[in-house]
Amino acid sequence: MIDLQAAGQGLDGYRLLAAQLESLLAHERDFIANAAQFSAFLYTQLDDLNWAGFYLNRDDELVLGPFQGQIACVRIPFGKGVCGTAAQRRETQRVLDVHAFPGHIACDSASNSELVVPLVKEGRLIGVLDLDSPSLARFSEADQAGIEALAQIFLKATDC
Repeated sequence: MIDLQAAGQGLDGYRLLAAQLESLLAHERDFIANAAQFSAFLYTQLDDLNWAGFYLNRDDELVLGPFQGQIACVRIPFGKGVCGTAAQRRETQRVLDVHAFPGHIACDSASNSELVVPLVKEGRLIGVLDLDSPSLARFSEADQAGIEALAQIFLKATDC
């Protein structure tokens, strides 16, 4: 798990969110139920988002999963756009201006910044957690560390 204490300033809010998420997911193991709850939780608890949700790994392609927000792209190839890059590299992508990201896929033209966390459990890529914002540079290093920690809570609480 990511150490929220070591991640720096601005994470008191993420510590509270972590405790709330653990409680929210405590008595359910179903992937779809927990993914739906987690995306709704993020969408309602974090400011300045216009999309929060999942893309799931289906034969080396990302397929839309539970989410909150505007209509989204249904399929994203690995290596394409921010989500596909995160999936292919298995590395979090924090993009301050998606319009400057090579190969960006504009599922929602109102999105200007994005944070995508790959979801890896027991060495297997489950999919990605995707957060979009209409603001440029919405996501900080503290946001990245906090969301990565929340994603680990989700994976630990969920059968996938």
